[in-house]
Amino acid sequence: MRTSSNPAFRNLPSSGGYASFQHGGQAAGYDPYPSAPPTAERPITADDVVMKTAASLAVVIVAGVLTAMSGGAMYALALPAALVGIGIAIFMCFRPKPSAALTLIYSAAQGIVLGALTGLFESIPQMKGIGVQALIGTAAVFLGMLIVYKTGAIRVTPRLTKMIVAGVIGAAVLMLANMLVGFFVPGGLGIRNGWLGIGIGLLFIVIAAFTLLLEFDQADEMVRAGYPAKWAWFTAFGLVASLVWLYVEILRLLYLLRQE
Repeated sequence: MRTSSNPAFRNLPSSGGYASFQHGGQAAGYDPYPSAPPTAERPITADDVVMKTAASLAVVIVAGVLTAMSGGAMYALALPAALVGIGIAIFMCFRPKPSAALTLIYSAAQGIVLGALTGLFESIPQMKGIGVQALIGTAAVFLGMLIVYKTGAIRVTPRLTKMIVAGVIGAAVLMLANMLVGFFVPGGLGIRNGWLGIGIGLLFIVIAAFTLLLEFDQADEMVRAGYPAKWAWFTAFGLVASLVWLYVEILRLLYLLRQE
């Protein structure tokens, strides 16, 4: 199975071995897509992935809207919600198992965090409407990358995968370093402000957008491998994680552009 940008996907079970037939010109006895875990359950379909992802995103949006419209009453929940989201993400990375409950709780937690963040930006007079713009931008990027993937305009190859994973790791290290320095120096490394911040933001948006290609490819691989239908919840978790990052980066970019 090709490596995904989402750490959770890199630990998917691959029990059952490889098929013993020729695949795509590969040598006999090798199949790049692992067999699904033995089960009597109905195999996953593209519709399962769509429905579970839609349900998860609906939870994110509802939680986000309620938080943003609370007038600050729910903002205090942002920190514990963020901790819950981080905890679930770590658990899903190291113990990859499909769970509707964990995926929906994670979605609700992320929605609260995004709602509080959006509400804070919207409270600034010159930032009115920034949340809707960020949401539209996120949806546009998602649809664009889906079209790019489905038409084969950009193919997910091992080389591309390694480049995107390296970009994600680099972005994570840079953000962590900026946060740590920020405890001692106002503004941290200065990479999230001004025109440099705009440039870094655009770079992160591109990386986040390309991670969607890997998530689409991973979902296709699970369908081809015949994983049980319940694994659609795990796929939904990965897509929500990527879209949340994309939304945050677009929101921050719009904030910086309006400041300038």
